[in-house]
Amino acid sequence: MNPIRAYHPDDTDAIIEVWHEASMIATPFLSVDFLGETRRQIREVWLPSAETWVFDDGVNIQGFIALIGNEVGGLFVRPAAQGRGIGRSLMDWASLRHEPLLTEVFEGNHIGKRFYERYGFRETNRYFHKPTEQIMIRMICMG
Repeated sequence: MNPIRAYHPDDTDAIIEVWHEASMIATPFLSVDFLGETRRQIREVWLPSAETWVFDDGVNIQGFIALIGNEVGGLFVRPAAQGRGIGRSLMDWASLRHEPLLTEVFEGNHIGKRFYERYGFRETNRYFHKPTEQIMIRMICMG
């Protein structure tokens, strides 16, 4: 049985938990205020409008990918489940549906940046992200 399935609203709390756990590891430089606002936006804006897929191992949601068209708006895996191919499986699932894939990652998010580079994403440009005062990297993967 494929552990990847479409998101449904009952998954929201689990998705927020996965996002929070992964964010604490990958982006500890983000402010509490920014993370609080992001949590609200995930719940109220992004999940209702994104195409979201979850990796459900039958016990817990271990990761998810949220797409807006061909843009990866979020890819998060529980830290305890990282390194098991869950992120790659979710990205493969997305790439079967959309091409090319685009994403953004904070320059300081070494975990995310390394994952995207290994997957085949290449930097297209950088910009200053005012709300966080961090450098954001735009990336593309042609498949």
